[in-house]
Amino acid sequence: MKNRPDAILRTAQAGYLERLLPSREPLLVEMESFAAREGIPISDPEVGRMLRMLVRAVGANRVLEVGSAIGYGAIWMARGGENVRVTCLERDAERRRLARGYLERAGVLERVEILAGEALEVMRGLVPPFDLVYLDADKREYRRLLDFSLQLLRVGGVVIIDNLLWKGQVADPPDDLEDEDDEAETLRTFNGYFSMHPQLDSLIVPLGDGLGLAVKTRPLVTDMGGPY
Repeated sequence: MKNRPDAILRTAQAGYLERLLPSREPLLVEMESFAAREGIPISDPEVGRMLRMLVRAVGANRVLEVGSAIGYGAIWMARGGENVRVTCLERDAERRRLARGYLERAGVLERVEILAGEALEVMRGLVPPFDLVYLDADKREYRRLLDFSLQLLRVGGVVIIDNLLWKGQVADPPDDLEDEDDEAETLRTFNGYFSMHPQLDSLIVPLGDGLGLAVKTRPLVTDMGGPY
């Protein structure tokens, strides 16, 4: 979640785009307020809309979300179609509890599976293929999470990665580098890897806190039962 509207765009443009966002239902607004108050990172509203749009555009039936927090992004994606099934990975027990409550109130709990544990360990037990993967977890693990996700994602499937511009610091480091978040340097390296990945047609857009979008264009022969 971005820390201010103009962290990526200039103030006038950022404010204009914020004003264009359609109003959201009370449940989502409640979740946004709760997350801001408790310091829980969730997707920005415009990212949520993008998630739902991409689920619809891809015709995704199986969606994987890595780093689900309280279920905000999962609600948006589950509402991308009646046949959508979302598998959420979240290691924090209290956030999983909160997510189940919100998902139930949103009317989508029966189509969302929430799995506990460290993401890379849990992912080893998942059965491919997925149609869409959304990564919003530990930024230091993004490279490994991306590589493993591609073993689970079908060719033609979509990868979405949040926070790739990290409060604007990735492109515009503070004058005193001691004030730079560790994540910014990590993401600066990761963004090059993501942009040039041989299996992906990728793009980073200034949406939310910087959103990576990619389509898997090539299969990878894996030890998980064949090429995906």
